[in-house]
Amino acid sequence: MNMIKIPCITEQSLYRVEVQRWQKRMKLLEPYTDTIVVLPCSMKKPYSQSKSHSLFMKYSKGLQEVILTSPFGICPRELEKTYPIQSYDASTTGDWSYEEMDIAGKCLKEYVKDKKVIAHVSGGYKKACEMHLDNVVFTCEDDNCRSKESLENLKQEVKKADKISKKAHRIHDLRSIARYQFNTKKADVLIPDDTKTYGKFNIRIMSEKTQIATLHFETGLYTLNLPGGELLNQEKINRVFIDFDLQSNTLFAPGINDADSSIIPQDEVVIIKDNQVVGVGKAMMAGDEMKNSNMGIGVKVRHRIK
Repeated sequence: MNMIKIPCITEQSLYRVEVQRWQKRMKLLEPYTDTIVVLPCSMKKPYSQSKSHSLFMKYSKGLQEVILTSPFGICPRELEKTYPIQSYDASTTGDWSYEEMDIAGKCLKEYVKDKKVIAHVSGGYKKACEMHLDNVVFTCEDDNCRSKESLENLKQEVKKADKISKKAHRIHDLRSIARYQFNTKKADVLIPDDTKTYGKFNIRIMSEKTQIATLHFETGLYTLNLPGGELLNQEKINRVFIDFDLQSNTLFAPGINDADSSIIPQDEVVIIKDNQVVGVGKAMMAGDEMKNSNMGIGVKVRHRIK
């Protein structure tokens, strides 16, 4: 995928397709701890590479972190490297309109539900929390989130919270990305309980010494290997159906008998023949287009049974 910068300059950005899709899919995600730390966004992406977040993360370690941001609303820490959240440009002054605060606050409330929130925020970020959250503690003194006093407040509140194991945290993060990418909680199947990861940049997802998928540094999204396609097929996710032997790495639309309507361009898909997975690749069309088009490339095949 070629990364495209997404300018978010005006309030109209709240209604961009990418933004609306992001907010809808955030409803599939769940925090991994009972106490959640809410932080402001930063100009630098991913957020964790900014000076402010490098500082915050020293104090919020061990808890689910969520970044408040406009126009996208929220970004759980584990999705900060995922397209499109890592590719948008917007002001980070915290001077938000009522609509921005309302939308971000609603997204946050949907995510945290009734769990306790430690809100290390000020300005419009704080107002968004105040508008929609009940079980919340604010830790910033004098609207300065980086002051010694504010960070000490954050440290003391984090100490009170229960933590979970690093392994459970890692599995949760990988599954959150899968849920977002494939738009269903059923995508958890892509990350088995025994999942191991290898690699510094592109991360190989392994189970029982078999590679299931690759999590790409550039996009923060998965590409499938054939075993990963098998797992998604079990849950009927992103399937494309054919009735001939797949002999090339290009699957043209006229050869496609059927496809799941939920598929959108650039999705990872599973190619099925006679109820068997015969390939995986990237969709070049929406699922309905694949079924109805008599020309064009439907899927660029990455791996196929030979």
